[in-house]
Amino acid sequence: MRIVHNLEQIELAAPTVLTVGAFDGLHIGHRDLLRRLVARAKELGHVSGVVTFDPLPKSVLSSNSTAVCLIDAADKASLLEEWGLELLVLVPFTMELARTPASEFVALLCTSLRMAELWIGRDFALGHKRSGDVHALRDLGGKLDFSIHVVDPVQEGQAVVSSTAIRQLILAGRVDEAAVMLGRFHSVKGTVVHGDARGRQLGFPTANLVPSASCALPDIGVYAVYLDIDDQRYPGVANVGRRPTFGPSDLRIEVHLIDFTGDLYGRATRLHWVQRLRAERRFENTDALREQITRDVQEARLVLQ
Repeated sequence: MRIVHNLEQIELAAPTVLTVGAFDGLHIGHRDLLRRLVARAKELGHVSGVVTFDPLPKSVLSSNSTAVCLIDAADKASLLEEWGLELLVLVPFTMELARTPASEFVALLCTSLRMAELWIGRDFALGHKRSGDVHALRDLGGKLDFSIHVVDPVQEGQAVVSSTAIRQLILAGRVDEAAVMLGRFHSVKGTVVHGDARGRQLGFPTANLVPSASCALPDIGVYAVYLDIDDQRYPGVANVGRRPTFGPSDLRIEVHLIDFTGDLYGRATRLHWVQRLRAERRFENTDALREQITRDVQEARLVLQ
């Protein structure tokens, strides 16, 4: 897959079948649209492509704490390549771009990317004040000689699959429901750093992870998880919280790997959130905490077996 960062410096040997959007999470709805787009491009002998933005537009346009990403640009590129896309255009998102009229941005797609078809969802809109909705894009297609294909949303049960819905589920700790909409476990990358060894003192050594500040973390609580280290996946129990039994502290992610021995300090890892086990709470003493962690590990074994 070819990756480019500048819309104005691309040379293509064939026209493109494109889609445009944030594509945060690359969930099962995105995958359905992209599967159809790739098949259509092959049918026409065109190039299949995605135009997306980095950083996430919401992180530039809003200071809201929910404007966190479900997937970073590197993981997005890896998944798109796995799904058969031939071209990825990563456009830097700025306030200047946000103020660009839809007609101007679409004209750039036509001239720079030789856009023959644009595939979008029914609620799609682009450009300043979201003026480029489906109706406006059909009008532009007639003037600029490209066609519009509108894809219906994918539903999971009674709910429409969307990045917003998935983000809300994750922030509420409902990571198992989010995984259904994503088509995989939500994951975060992080580096193992030194902690204060309280887990080891309790008989449950933990890896302390520092994740990206922009990634979506689930609600405070205890979770059954998998941790990827190099090419190996290990089952574990993760606590996201402030460890109230030992007094207030900064938010931490501590992962106990089940039946694992080894040194993880400084290692790059990926943590997969599987299922919430319980809320974080304060225990009267370390013995009560140790007994609860024992039960957490037993429950995680059942979830992850």
